Amino acid sequence: MAKILRFAARSDVGRVRSKNDDSAYAGHHLAVVADGMGGHAGGNIASASTVLEMIHLDEDGYQGDEAGTALADEIQTANSLLADLVRSSPALAGMGTTVTAMLLSGDKLHFAHIGDSRAYRLKDGVFEQISVDHTFVQRLIDEGRLRPKDAESHPHKNVLMRVLGDVDASPELDLATFDADIGERWLLCSDGLNAVVDERTIEQFVRAYSDPQECADRLVEVTLDGGSPDNVTVVLADIVHKTPDDVATRSLTVIDSGSTTSPTAADTSAARPDGGTDAAGDAESEEPDNPDHLNAEVLRRELANRQHVLVGSAASAAATGQIPKVAERSATRSAQRRAAMLLTHKSPETAEEVEGAELERRPRGRKLLAVALAAAVVVIVAAGLWAGYAWTQTRYYVGQFEGHVAVYRGISQDLGPISLSTLRSKTVIEVESLPQYAQQRLERTLPAEDINEAFRIVRDLQFPRPDSSTSGPGATPSESASPTGGPTEEPTDNASTEPTGDPTSGASPTGSGPEPTATNEAGGGS
Repeated sequence: MAKILRFAARSDVGRVRSKNDDSAYAGHHLAVVADGMGGHAGGNIASASTVLEMIHLDEDGYQGDEAGTALADEIQTANSLLADLVRSSPALAGMGTTVTAMLLSGDKLHFAHIGDSRAYRLKDGVFEQISVDHTFVQRLIDEGRLRPKDAESHPHKNVLMRVLGDVDASPELDLATFDADIGERWLLCSDGLNAVVDERTIEQFVRAYSDPQECADRLVEVTLDGGSPDNVTVVLADIVHKTPDDVATRSLTVIDSGSTTSPTAADTSAARPDGGTDAAGDAESEEPDNPDHLNAEVLRRELANRQHVLVGSAASAAATGQIPKVAERSATRSAQRRAAMLLTHKSPETAEEVEGAELERRPRGRKLLAVALAAAVVVIVAAGLWAGYAWTQTRYYVGQFEGHVAVYRGISQDLGPISLSTLRSKTVIEVESLPQYAQQRLERTLPAEDINEAFRIVRDLQFPRPDSSTSGPGATPSESASPTGGPTEEPTDNASTEPTGDPTSGASPTGSGPEPTATNEAGGGS
């Protein structure tokens, strides 16, 4: 008998934030939670676009390891989508999101994770955390340099080391495959839950409530009772045998900002970030010639074709069509599926027409050879340029940004109009507060082999050793230097990037990748 997920989800903006940057989806085979970086105007767009990019994975019939490969590939594709969105809207630069997802296929459950959202599993009476936080503090714990009990008080406890974003073209994911057994329960959540509710209490709720929706509701409610300074999103998924009841009416559920709307596919009203409402049913009659509107309608039809629950910013985006590029990709996939069906079931007349068209488009031999040679030259030149650029992105250096010491990725040179570096972290250390010799070194920039060496150089500038005035530009400080002298909240923060900033305000654009990419406010989520 086939196995499916019996699921429930809920998302809430919390007690402090003004908008919900979380998104989540759950269906019979797919469950995913994404926590956008709230310090940016695009935090909600990053999480919503990522979740909506993955919904087509929610299906059965994968062969062998296809499901695991498809899950990892689709997350990488979602990462490239963020870069596309930034290129079309530069104001979104620096946006990013965590992703924690699982895909059930046959007797296997495929898992993928990046960031600090979490996955817990209750199986055979054992409750355990499956995901590993990609944070600076967790790295210190793994290296034995910090005790777990000291993590909550660490000044950089919310600095993210890995997320999806618009800089790293191929972010490193944690991937795993588990045996899927009937009766096991999974909990996926944004860090807005575990930042307020301790793991022991989470376990008690997961064990106590047999109904997934009731359990999800209680977990969110206890988080709100605890102050909920960040958005909170939870997905509960039980592995069960498929029954006839599991082909019931499909629905789109939006749970956001403390309100609940549970419309059917024919009535998909959703709360907008600005407090208004949009109804998919009404939208169908508006601007029928608008391509973005038509693509969004394709996206809504894609959702209507499967039993699911969609919450947070992704639900609002699906209802309003506010992310055209995501809808456009859904429309393209739909067109490709229709084309595949036509080619598979085409009539003899259609086959002859297709063959004739192909003959007309076939180039002459010499022309084809010339085009092929020219293309080869272009590819070789492009590959050389890309290789050189890729090498520069493995380097780091310490310089200045707006009067503060800052860490950059790349090299401190430009190639014509192309900059070979991007700002990675702006610290609170003012350049004018440094000794004169340190300011002179900083003006020339201080190269570093990797991000860790760059941070050591920053600490050496703030806490110089007695012989630091004669050190070379790459000199590194003692390992005992105070960790509080490192970078402050970074521009890819889930909250405000300035120490005194408004948690709802945006931040200056930076990138993201395997180095620290985001810092949350105390109690805040990714």
